[in-house]
Amino acid sequence: MTLQLEAAKRWLNLSSGRQNNEVTAHPLGARQRLLMQARQTTDVAPSSEQVQDHELDGFASNKEFMTDVIEKMMFVSGETAEPSVETTTLVEEIVRQQVIEMLIRSTALAARRGVRSISTDDLFFLIRHDKAKVSRLKTFLSWKDVRKNVKDSDDKGGGDTADFGAGDDPLAGAAQDVAAKPKTKRAKIGLPWDLNNLYSVQVPEREDEEDEEEEEQNYATLQRLANADERTKNMTREEYVFWSDCRQASFTFRKAKRFREWAGFGIVTDFKPNDDIVDILGFLTFEIVQTLTEEALKVKEQEDRGKKGRGGTEDGGEKSKKRKRETGLFDPPEEGRTPIEPKHVHEAFRKLQATPNKAVAMLLHGGRAPVRTPLRLI
Repeated sequence: MTLQLEAAKRWLNLSSGRQNNEVTAHPLGARQRLLMQARQTTDVAPSSEQVQDHELDGFASNKEFMTDVIEKMMFVSGETAEPSVETTTLVEEIVRQQVIEMLIRSTALAARRGVRSISTDDLFFLIRHDKAKVSRLKTFLSWKDVRKNVKDSDDKGGGDTADFGAGDDPLAGAAQDVAAKPKTKRAKIGLPWDLNNLYSVQVPEREDEEDEEEEEQNYATLQRLANADERTKNMTREEYVFWSDCRQASFTFRKAKRFREWAGFGIVTDFKPNDDIVDILGFLTFEIVQTLTEEALKVKEQEDRGKKGRGGTEDGGEKSKKRKRETGLFDPPEEGRTPIEPKHVHEAFRKLQATPNKAVAMLLHGGRAPVRTPLRLI
């Protein structure tokens, strides 16, 4: 193999005429092409173990990247302490299981419609019972469409005409700018199973009109904003910069390739997703992390209240028997806040997987409960 490689290099350096011109025009392409031809005649194909090791290395890097993003999302969702590696790994496994389940179900829905690729309606159909989440997803897609339209209009240069003829009067220029730019309005996203789509004539929309989904979305959004405001009002500049960086954590923004490899595109389903599908899955993945973290924090808070009510720790040692001294105004806290543990995540996942009472009757088969209930999407 070494002799053939040296011969190829010598031929590459001593060649003239057409081959020399090709090397001068494309030195890297011609050199690599000749070396690859020499290697193809001598080198042995990589073994299955080497290919498997390469795939495992790529999966491990994607797993580490997703764990880092999940840790930031958990911090924004209310986890102030730094979670352990076991906790973030467990959350990552649960989230990946949920994403794979969504891909499997949406692919089955697309097959029932007679197509191979899934659409946004298939993903909407999976979460149709959660009205607040459906409304938040609609808002996310509508604002994405607004940003895309504004970017396209800026690229075309439609807003530059208001700068001419304004003179030195800023008010005149501002008035012309407002008059020249049309008002950007969010597009309303309709779903095929909505009642309004059953009729050919639609009722005119009003700007002040809000449906039930938007009311539920506003309530949940305001509650989360109130919690975020309570956490950030006493932060320093450095702490708020870190908070802002964690709020911008995303699974798909400039990381779509890694997200597709992590989610199992090409293995679970064989179609190539478009940008809307990837963005929707990234949004739903963030919702899963946020819901799971909030539920785990509730479980931990309930456990801490139980320990405090029993008068100390669960080990029953001397520390639990001693009478606690009342803390003074300037005394430091006795214990720092501990992060959520894998047991809290397991209990939160168990509660989120519990079947609602109104759906139990639908799962009964001849008076007997099924052996295995299907996985519930968070």
